[in-house]
Amino acid sequence: MQILVIEDDIEASRYLSENLVSHGHRVETAADGKRGLALAKSKTYNVLVVDRMLPELDGLSIIRNLRSQNINTPAMVLSALGQVDHRIEGLRAGGDDYLVKPYAFSELHARLEALTRRTAPPDTTLLTVGDLELNLVNHKVCRQGQAIRLQPREFCLLEYLMRHAGQIMTRTMLLQQVWDINFDPKTNVIEAHISRLRRKIDNDFDVCLIHTVRGVGYYLGERA
Repeated sequence: MQILVIEDDIEASRYLSENLVSHGHRVETAADGKRGLALAKSKTYNVLVVDRMLPELDGLSIIRNLRSQNINTPAMVLSALGQVDHRIEGLRAGGDDYLVKPYAFSELHARLEALTRRTAPPDTTLLTVGDLELNLVNHKVCRQGQAIRLQPREFCLLEYLMRHAGQIMTRTMLLQQVWDINFDPKTNVIEAHISRLRRKIDNDFDVCLIHTVRGVGYYLGERA
């Protein structure tokens, strides 16, 4: 997921961002409400994590502003204010979820996944990222109309990357989801398959779609 964290507490923001990145997400941060609102308006995110008490502009005002402009990015409100009236106010302002501090990261992460599932588009038989297309019915892949032949495991790997376009997929995630391996066998199987995919998907085209985030994993998208 592409996530915007709007949090003025530097340590809290760093803790949340590092944990989200370690789970394969891409994170941007803002330390005040005005900056957060500007980012939320100008860029596309899968979900927003918004602290309620912020300098410049409070979190609920950010969400109200976005909703008034029909920007419906799912938003989770974080706050030390945990009474029922506070939670109701946060939800009525346009928040999709409200989590009281202190919180367990595992709960926050599960709630974010639930928010994005609610807003995810229905399954399709055709996946597209830029000019790359993958047909789930006939297992055909093409880019700019040019057919690309893939081996079955390469197809599965590409499908997984395309379903999570723009999100960083770690080695552990790829082993579990593409190879159904729940431990790291310490081989270069992932690197070898990524290398082959790059030759087939990227080498003959001007724009590279498969990117490496050194020490973290891989993602598929139109920008590095």
